[in-house]
Amino acid sequence: MRRSQRAEFEEFALARSAELHRAAWLLTGDRHGAEDLVQETLTRIYVRWGRVRAAGNPPAYARTVLFRLFVDGRRRRSSTERPVAEPPTTAVTDDDVALRHSLIEALRTLAPVDRAVVVQRYLLDQDVESVAADLRLTNQAVRSRSSRALARLRDLLGEEFLTASTHEEGPSR
Repeated sequence: MRRSQRAEFEEFALARSAELHRAAWLLTGDRHGAEDLVQETLTRIYVRWGRVRAAGNPPAYARTVLFRLFVDGRRRRSSTERPVAEPPTTAVTDDDVALRHSLIEALRTLAPVDRAVVVQRYLLDQDVESVAADLRLTNQAVRSRSSRALARLRDLLGEEFLTASTHEEGPSR
């Protein structure tokens, strides 16, 4: 890779890493898993940077790679494997943190593709067509999965949770 291309990639990676990490954390519910997912995403983009840049929309390409890596990784993982995080050493009482943990726990109950649909549609505010293209689904499949996944989240979290959290400001990063 030429020096100017490397500099362009580094600029892109610095500008988009926080957004990619937020999406990855929402998908995995785990900081380390999210970091691994972002690192793998950026590695794949780096290798193809010339083509990615020429395609004209590197952020969309990065999101597509991130979500496909997540879904494909979940498909490969053994159905009996369950990652367990270390227990926290100190108690956290911040209501926002409790809200985030409740949301992550509920998202973990969804199938990986459903989780990817919900994160892209409602937490990253992507349109149906973009989500469908990123996940290789039809528009109708995205709508159906969204509807079923939101119903499952309502069952787990309660209607009040989803209504209250949509009227509050989203998590800051």
